[in-house]
Amino acid sequence: MATADPTEPLLTLLLSLSLSFIAYALTSHLVPLLGPHLVDKGLAGRDMLKEGFKRKEDLKEGEELQGELLPEATGVIGASVYILLLSLFAPLPYLSHLLPTSLTSSLSALPGLNMTALLSNAVGSTTEPTHLVDLDTSLVFPHHSFATYLASLLSLLIATFLGFMDDLFDIRWRFKLPIPLIASVPLLVTYAAGHGITDIVLPKVFGLRELLGAAGTSGVVHLGPLYYLYMSMLSTFCTNSINILAGVNGVEVGQALLIALSISINDLLYLTFSLPSGQTFGVGLARGSTELSDRHLFSLYFMLPLVGVCAGLLRWNWYPARSFIGDTFCYFSGMAFATVGILGHFSKTLLLFFLPQIVNFIYSTPQLFGILPCPRHRLPRLQEETGLLGCSWSALDGREGRLGRGLLEVLAFFRLVDIIAHTNLTLLNLLLVLRGPMREDRLTMELMGLQAMGSAVAFAVRYAGAGWFYDGGRR
Repeated sequence: MATADPTEPLLTLLLSLSLSFIAYALTSHLVPLLGPHLVDKGLAGRDMLKEGFKRKEDLKEGEELQGELLPEATGVIGASVYILLLSLFAPLPYLSHLLPTSLTSSLSALPGLNMTALLSNAVGSTTEPTHLVDLDTSLVFPHHSFATYLASLLSLLIATFLGFMDDLFDIRWRFKLPIPLIASVPLLVTYAAGHGITDIVLPKVFGLRELLGAAGTSGVVHLGPLYYLYMSMLSTFCTNSINILAGVNGVEVGQALLIALSISINDLLYLTFSLPSGQTFGVGLARGSTELSDRHLFSLYFMLPLVGVCAGLLRWNWYPARSFIGDTFCYFSGMAFATVGILGHFSKTLLLFFLPQIVNFIYSTPQLFGILPCPRHRLPRLQEETGLLGCSWSALDGREGRLGRGLLEVLAFFRLVDIIAHTNLTLLNLLLVLRGPMREDRLTMELMGLQAMGSAVAFAVRYAGAGWFYDGGRR
């Protein structure tokens, strides 16, 4: 691993932060401006958890659906802003390679502006020359690094396009699963072209190293092609785990916002910034590794604008929602997380920030895999008499079999479901079982509280407990 003095000028952070504020301002302004056009095009829906709404199965003969039509798929607005800003930002990490040496030297004379270092450290750039020439920049330009950035944008574009197709055509679940796999292909190809590492380090617990014959290699196991399968599965999980923990105003955007903030904080821990005076500050967990700091700087480029987009969407999706984000948001935000996790080489740390989503997936497994009846909508139900949300349920009809009945009995023993008409197995419904009925905005806040607690646990496990599982606290 390359070592150097991986300091970044403070301007790097300020530029990334400015993108975040621009992303918020554009998204917040465009959602109400373009929302009515989505309604006109038929991309509209009613809030199922508001007073007066009735599900189709509850309508009497001749009765029509009630409630205000709200724009759907506004996630495509946020995704467009996000990809546009990242596209405009693309040349900045390579200014020192694109500008003539004379101009670079002149700009470097400005206080606090070091053009040679300014945004020059991108993924993969540590293995390529960093000197400048006036005439033939192709000799020194970090082509693989730039290809990695473009591949990330391409994956985000594919995810956004396929997500919008899902919002338009309501694709069935069995056809939804391959969508993130398709979108991750450019990432995997670029990763392979850059001779990406396909090794993993097994934890030193439960005798895993001895069991898999990795004791002599300090737990290092070469996975080869299986590693690419793992990365493609990671993109699928990041996308769909947000999608299945949904249905309440603000909950999808809220969890994505907190995950993006957590990743950004984690990235900042590895960076060291320089002041115009020459002083430096930062936690500096990269410990002199330019390669490691480059990866997290790349991640920060993608996460800070995502924070701004999520905040802008949350303004209009918070209770009472005035727009719905649709599956487009889940696809592009999940792909953004997968992108930084894969190319930043911190996929295990990334998964730690998805602890609530992992719990939700495990809890939902009996319904997701057809062991128990799984209705189309598993969101909570509004109690008309109190105006509070209560858990929803699915009636048992005998199709669950012995395995399904056994699972229900185990869950009922721990008072996690009602065995007569079993609670729909989502984390939102579980909160209502454990905490009782509550207002919709309170439920979203409790879920976001769990997300924040999950991030706190993730940081504790990653930085305080890593030494228990890995030699020297390695990931």
